[in-house]
Amino acid sequence: MNLPATLPLTDSETGHRLDFLMVADMVEPGSRVLDIGCGDGSLLAILRDRRQVDGRGIEISREGVNACLAKGLPVIQGDADTDLADYPDDAFDYVILSQTIQATRQPKVVLEHLLRIGRRAIVSFPNFGHWRVRFDLGFRGRMPMTENLPYSWYDTPNIHFCTIRDFVELCREVGAQMEKAVALNAGGQPIRVTLPWWVWNLLGDQGVFLLKRR
Repeated sequence: MNLPATLPLTDSETGHRLDFLMVADMVEPGSRVLDIGCGDGSLLAILRDRRQVDGRGIEISREGVNACLAKGLPVIQGDADTDLADYPDDAFDYVILSQTIQATRQPKVVLEHLLRIGRRAIVSFPNFGHWRVRFDLGFRGRMPMTENLPYSWYDTPNIHFCTIRDFVELCREVGAQMEKAVALNAGGQPIRVTLPWWVWNLLGDQGVFLLKRR
């Protein structure tokens, strides 16, 4: 699904989304990659062109699949909640779930499949612990709407909001080792890695995690 913000932050030179470039930098060139919820194929195209990966994609919407095929990307229609069980262990070097885990019905099960199917998993998601979200809930008494959470409460595809700290705890629960973790601020830039988790949770607009099985 790769649920986008209304105005996704992009690199001024390439026009690519900054979070997609962050994900791409985590992938070794020439790797076998599965992008789950790949949307219109923008991330897969970056990985193909910049990292020369052998990439595949799964997308739930027919419109997204058609957009991917128009870019020459090998993508099939499928659902992360129901179709990942059909993939064998270690079928890919990297399995990517970008801005999608909050829209799945069973995030823990989906994450376990990512770690089984891929030697490494990359997960990115909007951080529901960001200070703007807390402000909207605590002071305005309203469900938040931000650049990374642009939907109204009644039409959002997001059904399992989580914070960066929530996701870190889930990783511990499923036995995932965090090889790299990055919190991006509202400008799409990484927050300093030396800061404690609670600062990331407060200032991070989204989280990007590179994981592997322990």
